[in-house]
Amino acid sequence: MRQLNKWQSMTYVIGGLLMVVGAGCFAFLIGWKYTCWVYLAGAVMFSMMQSMQWYEGKSLTIRRLKRIQAVAELFFVLAGISMTDTAYGFFSGFFSRIVYLDYIYNKWVILLLIAALLELYTMHRIGSELKKES
Repeated sequence: MRQLNKWQSMTYVIGGLLMVVGAGCFAFLIGWKYTCWVYLAGAVMFSMMQSMQWYEGKSLTIRRLKRIQAVAELFFVLAGISMTDTAYGFFSGFFSRIVYLDYIYNKWVILLLIAALLELYTMHRIGSELKKES
């Protein structure tokens, strides 16, 4: 795996912290009009830095896990977009009220849960596969 430099590692950690703070405050309705943007900024930072850690080896398993991790990154960003939509209702004009409330409004939790589970799985498996490889 390609290692991140000092600034990239710091951006990666700050992005993760912003995601945790943003999601936690938004879930408990603490400044929810602003913390959705904090989460979204953290998700973009975290996802960009994680995508910069590409795999340079030949293991098909690790390549597959990195693709799954890319899906998790996408879900993290989509959860942030959905979170901002929950706070501001950006997409409510595109759908009828019933469809919007049933399928879009407040669904950031599901996207975040799926992304977190995929991320936990891939991080654990990539670590064990890299140990096997070396």
